[in-house]
Formats: sequence, structure tokens, C-alpha cells
Amino acid sequence: MNRVSLSFLKSLVVASLAVSGFACAADAQHAAAAKADPAKGATLFDSGDAARGVPACASCHGAGGNSAIATNPKIGGQFEQYVYKQLVDFTTPNRNQAIMTTYAKALSDDEKKNIAAYLATQKPTAGAARNKDSVELGRKIYRGGIADKGVAACASCHGATGSGIPAKYPRLAGQHQDYTVAQLEAFKAGARNNSVEMTALSKRLTTDEMKAVADYVAGLK
Repeated sequence: MNRVSLSFLKSLVVASLAVSGFACAADAQHAAAAKADPAKGATLFDSGDAARGVPACASCHGAGGNSAIATNPKIGGQFEQYVYKQLVDFTTPNRNQAIMTTYAKALSDDEKKNIAAYLATQKPTAGAARNKDSVELGRKIYRGGIADKGVAACASCHGATGSGIPAKYPRLAGQHQDYTVAQLEAFKAGARNNSVEMTALSKRLTTDEMKAVADYVAGLK
């Protein structure tokens, strides 16, 4: 190999390393930019952004996401990936809800991620079953499903204690009964259409069965 060829190869190697270095640096910057910031999420959740007409999430969902209003979900301690997905879904026809759709559309993608990251750091409060006459029915459906109606056990996806599976199925334990029933009814009616499984299963449940499951779920810890 002559000296010219050797010099050319050295130049090519140096150039390749430089390009690789720039690519690695760009990837690192992208990763840093994409990383959620729970502190920023906490500020937005607690205080909102008056300049953009975005109210504090806490005004409806309570401090730390632990709503005291039965129709508003407890979201403190919910999985980060799940909360983020729901905020995105609210901006689509799959989960159109007047209040949440308006506010979700006002949030940037990073803000959605920040809020989700903040909520995942919070500790969820416990709930309690209220109807002793139906809680046993709720337990049977949650833990064993209804075989003759093709209803799978809720526990098969959401866990025996309602703890859920990160990035797949949400935590349900302690959730308000009224909210859970409302979501099951929304799935059944097609008003909420962001889960194929829940749409199919909810159509096989009666209102009384929904209420029984919701009450049982509220008492899980």
C-alpha cells in the first residue's frame, strides 16, 4: 500500500469517528430532552398555567392526584406510561371528554410527560367498598370473571390486588366507585374507545355487575 492510500485511509477513519461522535452527542441530547421532569409536572399540576387558560389539575384531581370527588379519578400513584397515554388519547376521537380534551390539547407533549412522571411519584390513598350486598359478586367477577358470558377475570390484567401492570394495564385499587362505573359504561356505549379489550368486556356486563366490580375494586389495597 503506498503512502497516499495509507494517508487517505487514516483520514477516512478520523472522519468516521468524528461523525460517530457527533451522532452520539446528538442522541444524548435527544435523550436528555425527552426525559420527563416530575418537578415541572408538579408545578403545572398544582398551579396550572393561567396565561394559557390551563387550570391546576389539583383543582379537580386533588392534592397529589388523590381526588376527593367521586366522579373524578384518583390518579396519584398511577403508572407514568398510562397517564401519558390517556392525556394523548384525550386529544383524539378515541377518548373525547369535554373538559379533559380541552386541557390536554393545551399541553405540550413534554408537559404531558412531566405531569405523568409527577403523578407516578405520588402515594395513592385507599378507598373502601360500600355495598356489602354486592361486594361478593364483585369479588367473583374480578377474580374469576363470568365464564358463560365470556367475561375474563379483571385480575388477569389488573392483578389480584388491583395494582395493574406498568405500561399495559392501570392500577385500579382504591378507585372511586362512581368513576369506575362511568368508565365501564363509556366503554360499553362506545363513548370511550381507547381499549379494545375493555370495550368488548364491558358490553357483556350488566349495570349491576359493573357496580359490583367497581365497589369491590374500591376496597382493594
